[in-house]
Amino acid sequence: MYSSTVLVVDDEPLIRMLLAEALEDEGYRVLKASNVLEAVAILGNQQIDALVTDVDMPGALNGFDLVDLVAKCGRRTAIVITSGRHTAGERPLPSRSRFLPKPYRLSDMISALSEVLPTERSIAS
Repeated sequence: MYSSTVLVVDDEPLIRMLLAEALEDEGYRVLKASNVLEAVAILGNQQIDALVTDVDMPGALNGFDLVDLVAKCGRRTAIVITSGRHTAGERPLPSRSRFLPKPYRLSDMISALSEVLPTERSIAS
């Protein structure tokens, strides 16, 4: 049984695949999207506990736009946003969010997710 469902949004197929495999190995259920529009479609049809998104992606919308959309919808989704060009202080992030600069180690991503996702103990309280 999966502990949480994570949506990974990155336009780089290799990064998306490697990250998804690492998170699945940690017991997460992983859904994948290559851009913001794909991510919005998934968010509209699935219960997502955490969102991992890159900032820079093709199309008119970027990862910051996706984070804003999730926050405005009132979702209690944990968020990890990554970028190799942007910095943590560039835009305010909602609570239960963390910025992780690229390049990052997979262990850093796993740690970041565990920081923003509530533990089962805190959900039960």
